[in-house]
Amino acid sequence: MKRLAPLLLLAAAPALAQNAGELRELIGSIGGRTALVSLYVTPRADGSARLSGEYLILPTLQQRFLEGERSRQLGVTFLKEGNSPILYGRPGNASLQGTWSDGVLKGTRYGPGGQERERFEFGEKFPAMDGYSAQVRCESAADRYSATLAYVVEHGKLKSMEWRSRVAPAGHSCAVSGFAQQPYSGGLQFAAGRCKVTLRDLGDFVRVTAEDCAEHCGSQAYLEPVLVDRSGDCELLRPRPR
Repeated sequence: MKRLAPLLLLAAAPALAQNAGELRELIGSIGGRTALVSLYVTPRADGSARLSGEYLILPTLQQRFLEGERSRQLGVTFLKEGNSPILYGRPGNASLQGTWSDGVLKGTRYGPGGQERERFEFGEKFPAMDGYSAQVRCESAADRYSATLAYVVEHGKLKSMEWRSRVAPAGHSCAVSGFAQQPYSGGLQFAAGRCKVTLRDLGDFVRVTAEDCAEHCGSQAYLEPVLVDRSGDCELLRPRPR
């Protein structure tokens, strides 16, 4: 996928792309609102790690950027939160403070003055989709981009899938079909050559993302992440202004 990392893919911010490290995704809630977290983890020599990325509140798609660190001992984690992907040297709007260990990130979100605002808890384990069944055919468009996604899944098994997109005004396009199901934990994954499409359960939505699909696309074309709701309608996974 050319434009976005597998998050936020989201909707991932430029801050994600500029940092080396392993991308880790977590699903959970903050203040009772479902949210998706994407963090790049860059290890340091002393065993601690630098963290940078974002979280996305669903279904409002409000995006907040994060930067901070996790200690080696007990996974103590501090993340500064802001509206810009460039947080270094700038005051944050809030902070997330807690621990990240055994695949669980949890703690408290504080305001800029240190006042406690809300609790959060996220896990790296996404729901299994072995029982997922859906027949989806939907269109999505924004700015110069438009796409059609169609798939049939029965009890976690792929029956058919086709994904097409087009970027105006040049008219470059993508067209991918002939997918085969791959073993995958915490969702469903299908492959057509090197191109991989992944479905993950985000609660009210199923997120559909693509990666390594350049061989099926024109030079300026891409497949943008999509949210599929329970009625089968699609929405591009794009952050919205706060």
